[in-house]
Amino acid sequence: MPDTVLYTAEAVSTGDGRNGHVTSSDQRIDLDMAIPAEMGGTGAGSNPEQLFAAAYAACFHSALRVVAGRQHTPLGDSTVTAQVGIGPEGDAFGLVVTLVIHVPGLEREKVREFADEAHQICPYSRATRGNISVELRVL
Repeated sequence: MPDTVLYTAEAVSTGDGRNGHVTSSDQRIDLDMAIPAEMGGTGAGSNPEQLFAAAYAACFHSALRVVAGRQHTPLGDSTVTAQVGIGPEGDAFGLVVTLVIHVPGLEREKVREFADEAHQICPYSRATRGNISVELRVL
């Protein structure tokens, strides 16, 4: 747990959960939700896995930039893509994540080093460690 909470995000789900609506307290997120077609729904809205993927990608990308910045290495047009899968896990459902890290013009071994270190400091990586499978894939 953090020593000091610097920011607290708040979002409210209304309606029917995965087939409902979510809104952040500042109204920046205001989305209809829908179960993906692959899971038997309409797919006519966003879903929790997309939101988690967006959040994890952005957070991990920031951590990657912090790590590279500590070594005075610019990352240029780097990208982090988070792929979040969901599926049955016994009587419940589980998640699996692949983070695809791409840093054009930087040696793959150096990108791997930065990614491994970012995985240690990223709050999302820390929160999921030991709970879900997270693969780091360096392009």
